[in-house]
Amino acid sequence: MGISMKSTSGKILASVALVGTAAAVAGMGTYGAFTSTTTASQAVTAGTVTIALGAPGAANTLNVPIAGLLPGDKVEKLVTLANTGNSDLNNITLTTTASVPASLLTSDATDGLQLTIENCSTAWTGTAAPYTCAGTKTTVVSSSPIIAANRALANLTSLATTKTDNLKVTTALPTTTPNTFQGATTTVGFSFTGTQRTETVK
Repeated sequence: MGISMKSTSGKILASVALVGTAAAVAGMGTYGAFTSTTTASQAVTAGTVTIALGAPGAANTLNVPIAGLLPGDKVEKLVTLANTGNSDLNNITLTTTASVPASLLTSDATDGLQLTIENCSTAWTGTAAPYTCAGTKTTVVSSSPIIAANRALANLTSLATTKTDNLKVTTALPTTTPNTFQGATTTVGFSFTGTQRTETVK
């Protein structure tokens, strides 16, 4: 016998039947679902890019002032440059800046100060200039005007992590420097910048 939808009792029975059917359908999706879970955790640490100049001392005299420079004079300063990070480098550049106000010593590219940098595979020998290299000597910067931006440095071993270069920085006043330079003064800033190695897939 069918359920009559005209009576109140019929409507109640029909509602109960629909609820029962929905529960049965829902129940079909609840049972019989096998699962499995596995996990992993990965620690990630960024590399460090760090180059450092040695502390002031006998092997690091770049910060020592220069006085009484005359045409034809050369002043040699020693400094170590070390890769103290944990990453290799693609290149190291040097930017040199002059103090304000401007001075003929740095603004005159021909008769002003000239810079040369050399590298020795061992520590430079001598208690005072001129210093000598008992190992292999290479040119890092050829003689050129002392002020320049992003000058590429050649023949450096400190491109590799944990390596150190023994540099000799020579500042020279050309023999052609005229009388107008007498008493000129300036302060030259040295800024070394290391750039990370090329990105790779590990």
